[in-house]
Amino acid sequence: MKIFIRLLIILVFVACEKKQAPKVVVVPKPIITKEGRIIPIDSSKIASFKDSSMIAFYQAIKNKTFWLANTDRKKLISLLKNADDEGLFLKDFDIKHIQSSEENIQQLADSLLINYDILLTENLNRYIKRASKGYLNPDSLYTNWDLNPNNINFKKLLLNFQKKDSFNYAVKAVLPNHIVYKKLKEALQIINKLPKYDLNKIEIEQKLVLNDTNEVLIDIKKHLIFWKDLHSLDTITPIYNEETELAVKKFQMRHGLATDGVIGIGTVQALNFTKEERKKEIIINMERWRWFPRNFEAEYLIINIPDYTLHVVKNADTIKTNKVITGKAARKTPVLSSKLSYLVFNPTWTIPPTILKNDVIPAARRDISYFKNKNITVYNASNQIVNANNWSAEKAKSYRYVQSPGKSNALGLVKFMFPNRFSVYLHDTNSRGYFDKDIRALSSGCIRVQYPFELAEYLLDDAEKWNLDAINKVVDNYKTVNVSFKKDIYIHVLYWTAWSENGVLQFRDDLYNYDLELYKNLY
Repeated sequence: MKIFIRLLIILVFVACEKKQAPKVVVVPKPIITKEGRIIPIDSSKIASFKDSSMIAFYQAIKNKTFWLANTDRKKLISLLKNADDEGLFLKDFDIKHIQSSEENIQQLADSLLINYDILLTENLNRYIKRASKGYLNPDSLYTNWDLNPNNINFKKLLLNFQKKDSFNYAVKAVLPNHIVYKKLKEALQIINKLPKYDLNKIEIEQKLVLNDTNEVLIDIKKHLIFWKDLHSLDTITPIYNEETELAVKKFQMRHGLATDGVIGIGTVQALNFTKEERKKEIIINMERWRWFPRNFEAEYLIINIPDYTLHVVKNADTIKTNKVITGKAARKTPVLSSKLSYLVFNPTWTIPPTILKNDVIPAARRDISYFKNKNITVYNASNQIVNANNWSAEKAKSYRYVQSPGKSNALGLVKFMFPNRFSVYLHDTNSRGYFDKDIRALSSGCIRVQYPFELAEYLLDDAEKWNLDAINKVVDNYKTVNVSFKKDIYIHVLYWTAWSENGVLQFRDDLYNYDLELYKNLY
């Protein structure tokens, strides 16, 4: 009986149990975000663009939005937000408007999405123009300037961004690619990492040397510590000790000054530049490098006027570095690019009008034997020699003055010729002691080079015919010999006053106030 009752209870329990409903898997509908869409743009809107690059950009994609469905949009926004890394001004870009549109992209109506896409392209187009060609036209600033404007295809640079997986390449194509520009960018990064500048201006009444005691040394040490030339924590001792002297020498070397450890006017002037002033100097030089040639040749000479140096570059490697003497502020060495055509051993020198007016004629008026002493022959308009006794100061400008070859010749024993409208050239000198000076803005515009025979041997590239022994034999004859170059060698005479070298900031004096002129027009 008990067994029966138990079975009955089990049957009732089973019968009363509800059947469980089968599980239903709900598949969410795909959400198509607004930013992932491609929206047609009215062709009349595109035709209304004033910039042909903008028109070409949208016509190339059949009048549709580009950035909304492009994963590079975030990269573009980042590029614009960090445009100051390239020395550009953030105020030139609609950063706030772009950020606001990006944050609210899901709520924007189609018409606003179209406007946002166009806004991004407009800002990119602006970035391309500023980063590739710069803000200003050098021809309107400088007279001693002979560089052909870079032929930059803005339309092509903009269209590069439409190529698949090419964003980084497209950005790279916009920027100057020379190593000096990259070093300037590095310099900007270095100076941006420096702490807030809060230093007193330094004033001295007399030069300071090792073991001097002077209260101004406290401020000098603070400046040296700020610029990372001095690694001491001592900013209360007014004594010029050896540690501080080493820091001063390092600072002087970074600024192209005499590294003698003597704190004089030049060193103090350099110390008194503020962080913001140096930052602007770097940015000014980045602007100038956008005007310099975009593509340098496989082999070339490059001269930095304020640094008084010539570098021989081959396949992007510096092969040789020579000291040079450049033009004084009153007789500036021009900025130019050209191609070496030939060199002259034992050159004659036809004296140019400026030197004739300012130097030769006044000297001859004081002492007519000047011509004989300087080995100068005077010719009249008929190419006849004018005897010194018959030389007339009133007719002086109508004569032609030629200095004969030799060690007394102002051009030295070799000159390197290249076409330019300023009639300047690269040459030897009869005053080689000037290369021992740190400040070498001493010429009348031409460029004097140290070790010219070694340079000639390298450029002629003929070990059998034009080695140093052969060159010396030709020079010793004092006969003028012209030699053409077998290979194409270009020369770039440029001007930059800031850069980074092995992670260390370098600055040079603005000899010709080119930075100052640029500063006035850029800021």
